Amino acid sequence: MGPLIRRLNELGRPLIQIAMDFLSIDDAVRLIRKLNGLEVDIFEVGTPLIKSEGIKAVKTVKWLVSDSVVLADMKTADTGGLETRLAAENGADAVSVLASTNDEVISSALKEAKALDVDVVVDTIGRLSVPGVVGELVPLGVKIINIHLAIDVQLSSGKTVADVIGVIKDVKNLYSDLIISASGGVKPQHIRDLVNGGVDIIVMGSAVTKAGDPAEIVRQAFKCLK
Repeated sequence: MGPLIRRLNELGRPLIQIAMDFLSIDDAVRLIRKLNGLEVDIFEVGTPLIKSEGIKAVKTVKWLVSDSVVLADMKTADTGGLETRLAAENGADAVSVLASTNDEVISSALKEAKALDVDVVVDTIGRLSVPGVVGELVPLGVKIINIHLAIDVQLSSGKTVADVIGVIKDVKNLYSDLIISASGGVKPQHIRDLVNGGVDIIVMGSAVTKAGDPAEIVRQAFKCLK
């Protein structure tokens, strides 16, 4: 159990995560300043930001939001332990690993995460049979999964993760102790349905990062949890 799971247990409510899929750390800093005082649960340093600015972007974000959980969206596909350690050493409280990778990679990440007191979020992006995938992950010791609809899929189909609420319910019914995060086009109006479907972590990206008033969107998101 790392900082993310502890926060979830301590607060006893679903968490709000902001995905910062920027290309510039300056844009991330500006957004964080606009959200100052809102007590965002999780700030996600997005994959594009890590690839553009390097792993030190995680360190910068953690320095700015020390009271929040910071997730490094590494989407690790190999060297699970190494990339988990790299993220943790730069301030990450949690790291993402792909569900599509080998079991050995996931197990390596989980082992290193336990030693470093961080959490591993396993991202199902690209996997079609999510309940089947989860059935493979749980025996490995996975505690958190991210049911994730890719941006390219959203753009081509017009769907969001809220359109797969039935899948989320199926997973929660099968694995009631599993922590589920959901991402992919989430807006405030989706939140109640997602929570009622069993989602524990609501991930919002462009709905916040592209908003004229991102703080107001986050306020709306927190109201939807009540």
